[in-house]
Amino acid sequence: MLKVAMLSKWHVHAAGYAREFLATGKAEITAVWDEKPDRGSEWAKELGCDFESNLDALLAREDVDAVCCCTPTTMHKDVLIRAAKAGKHIFTEKTLACTVEECNQIAEAVEKNGVTFVISFPHKAWPVVKFAKEHIENGDFGKVTNVRIRNAHNGVSGKWLPEYWFIKEDCAGGAMMDLGCHPMYLLSYLCGKPKKITGIANSVFGTPVDENAIAIIEFEGGAIGVSETSFLAYSSPYTIEVHGTDGILLWQGGEIKYKTTETAKLNKGFISPDNLPKEDEKPVVRFVDACLNGTGSPEGLGMKDAIELAVLLENAYISYESGKTVEIKE
Repeated sequence: MLKVAMLSKWHVHAAGYAREFLATGKAEITAVWDEKPDRGSEWAKELGCDFESNLDALLAREDVDAVCCCTPTTMHKDVLIRAAKAGKHIFTEKTLACTVEECNQIAEAVEKNGVTFVISFPHKAWPVVKFAKEHIENGDFGKVTNVRIRNAHNGVSGKWLPEYWFIKEDCAGGAMMDLGCHPMYLLSYLCGKPKKITGIANSVFGTPVDENAIAIIEFEGGAIGVSETSFLAYSSPYTIEVHGTDGILLWQGGEIKYKTTETAKLNKGFISPDNLPKEDEKPVVRFVDACLNGTGSPEGLGMKDAIELAVLLENAYISYESGKTVEIKE
């Protein structure tokens, strides 16, 4: 049984992660720490575990094997380095940290202390993403020229996101930092190594963070990726489009439709696949298994993947703030 401590209920996914850990049947939550003691104490009561007001005291506990980090993004570097130095395995919400330099410092601590690390990139597990990846690699769409991914909701315009979600000193960014993470890591997964990035954003409702954002990424293989995200979108379906010289894939949160030059030879228009790849287990499940079995970071959810996302995010914001396209360097 993996003994897990929950670090903060700041992130809106924190309670969900706690439920996922318990649902594995292989993990138990033994303690909670929170930068806001009242919130943490109440959560600990709900979970039926101890509350520790001192982070170092929690990390010193023998009944804590691993931590789940859901603190404000700006706290990630300090909290995760301390967890790694205490020898605790780490599961963290995205993004890993505010800058690539901070990510590198976390990576050094994780490697030096030999702990298992997993970042939550759940959309990589989706059958549609695995299907698109397989067919891109097989060359079924020819040379991929454009990939568009949209992930948006109405958290600001619908007034259901918590007010603290817009405190820049805590979150470090808005829609692009939060929802934009998913399209960005998927674009890298599908298109390869990024070359240049342009970030465009605004704050229509006047919150201190970006509420509406687009990142345009040029990849070394020639594809142009578009990451669209927003806190202002009413009933906007999650969208994935893959456009190539010999084919196209369209998905809007439901049935996959695709068409290639080969299917066209059979006088078929858009078709839906009969068999899809099996969806991977959730990142929490893969983390628990990796910790218990000593197998290390699962593929696609490790430190390299976390830093690749941080590179895109940091440079997208640099582009947005400077008004210039940014070349992504090694």
